[in-house]
Amino acid sequence: MTMDLVRLQTKIAFQNVSAADAAKVVVAYEPIWAIGTGKTATSAQAEEVCAGIRQVLGELYGTAVSDQIRVQYGGSVSADNAGELFSMPNIDGGLVGGASLKPDFEKIVKY
Repeated sequence: MTMDLVRLQTKIAFQNVSAADAAKVVVAYEPIWAIGTGKTATSAQAEEVCAGIRQVLGELYGTAVSDQIRVQYGGSVSADNAGELFSMPNIDGGLVGGASLKPDFEKIVKY
């Protein structure tokens, strides 16, 4: 069900967006259950959804454009989990919230 909803949201968000404009976009994905909770998806779960987003973008614009679009994960990224999350092939970085206010934020940036 998650992927069906994410596919629909992605298609709606990119409705009437040209390929040239789409190539400049950064997409941030955060599971609704992670917002403000401190909970994070496993790297495999986050990768699955980010890969699904990239797949939809490929269907809409082709691989060349979808590869240019940055897809970030934003569910409670921390210094402890950033390295594993950012090592996933379809996660191009993180939308960091509260962890950006902590001294170890530098570790996240260096990933």
